[in-house]
Amino acid sequence: MLQQTQVDRVIEKYKEFIKRFPDFKALAAASQAEVLKAWQGLGYNRRALHLHQAAKDVVEKFEGKLPKKVEELTQLPGIGKNTAAAICAYAFNMPVVYIETNIRAVFIHFFFADKKDVTDEQLLPLVEQAVDKKNPHKWYSALMDYGVMLKKKYKNPARRSAHHVKQSRFEGSNRQLRGKIVKALLAKSAYLKEELAEYVASDSQKLDDVVAGLQKEGFLRIEGKKIKLR
Repeated sequence: MLQQTQVDRVIEKYKEFIKRFPDFKALAAASQAEVLKAWQGLGYNRRALHLHQAAKDVVEKFEGKLPKKVEELTQLPGIGKNTAAAICAYAFNMPVVYIETNIRAVFIHFFFADKKDVTDEQLLPLVEQAVDKKNPHKWYSALMDYGVMLKKKYKNPARRSAHHVKQSRFEGSNRQLRGKIVKALLAKSAYLKEELAEYVASDSQKLDDVVAGLQKEGFLRIEGKKIKLR
């Protein structure tokens, strides 16, 4: 939930989500529409689909228990190596080495003050030397809080990372249209294309492109002339 979403927006949604789906079994048993509805307000609905499928995989492949190995965690949808390592650090207090934007900010600020296009390959050896092997959970939590402070106090050091990508404008974007379509279909089970275009205020060609993308990703299905959630 915290990927590209502010903490203040996440806290209440997280509490509601955990109350609604208290364990992997409950989340796995829910319908896709239920999960997407609970996710509304966070954006990036693809993350909800990944989380839903990951819960199913945990139940079916790992007997309902989240695996503790990076290699096994990366088998779950939506989880790359860094996210898997973060899970190991925070959920299991394992002294793994990983980087995310706040960690980048700290190490670039202190070790690459006058450098641009700093790569993660340059940072990883430093992170590995610095990690608290006795309590990595506490260490990484403090490091991330420190990174947040640095971003507020200084011009974001993480922007000097070679991996920094400026987020595209949301207003009028396909990302905004995707969210509108999903929200519309959560409120009403099916739309004709013309009805949906009018509801989300989109031209026909753009709507076709976005609907095709959502269908390919598993959000939607087309039945005759009607567009529905899966």
